[in-house]
Amino acid sequence: MDCCHKTKERTPEEYKALIHRLNRVEGQIRGIRGMVEGSAYCVDILNQVAAAQAALNAFSRELLADHIHTCVAEDIRQGKDETIDELVQTIQRLMK
Repeated sequence: MDCCHKTKERTPEEYKALIHRLNRVEGQIRGIRGMVEGSAYCVDILNQVAAAQAALNAFSRELLADHIHTCVAEDIRQGKDETIDELVQTIQRLMK
């Protein structure tokens, strides 16, 4: 698999899993908006925000693991060590 850092071909299973997670996050965000529009109690909204953040973090972990197993591994095999720097920067951004 050629990973040019501009596009990534995913298997149907990878695609389905990522889209499923994003759909869940999208639904949670719509729910939060509905809570705000319905004047829900602040703590209840904050609890839903925390759940949405956890779901988005799960999406990021899944995508990062796939990236390491495919793009990063392939680039390292091809001697593209700069990919390690890119990976470190990406992880640092995720951990903010």
